Amino acid sequence: MANTLADTLYNTFSFGGPYFALFIISMIPLVELRGAVILGAAMQLDWQMVLLVSLLGNILPVPFVLSFGKRLIHWLKTIPLFSKLAHRYEAKLMRNADKINTYSLLGLCLFVAIPLPGTGAWSGSALAALLALRIRYAFPAIALGVLIAGIIMTLGSYGFVSFLQVII
Repeated sequence: MANTLADTLYNTFSFGGPYFALFIISMIPLVELRGAVILGAAMQLDWQMVLLVSLLGNILPVPFVLSFGKRLIHWLKTIPLFSKLAHRYEAKLMRNADKINTYSLLGLCLFVAIPLPGTGAWSGSALAALLALRIRYAFPAIALGVLIAGIIMTLGSYGFVSFLQVII
């Protein structure tokens, strides 16, 4: 494997075994389930376990981000070292607010489900917190989005890895 962020994270958390490492990696913002599934596929781990572990790891932080995300972003904006980053992150999230407000919880679900940079459980949860969506409504929409993203990433990753094995 090439020396990448995923490799470094995996090596850091592999003391608990490969699935423990994937569980932890799937909780990390920006990497999340998307990175964990790709890494699990590259390691030729069982796709069902990779999907399950990545789903659980990615969903675990959601209630905490929904509960404390708005306060955390506002607090980070008061710290000079993180202020610019927090302002930019909030502005980026709020650019998607119209989509969420227009399509309601379906919009939130799709925002989380689309496996693109800047979307995912962390961003969806932070956006829901900034929009003051109730946890009991936002959590199921985000969880469904994570499930859809997990299925997309699993099909893509394991299909792509299988394709590479055939041509190599």
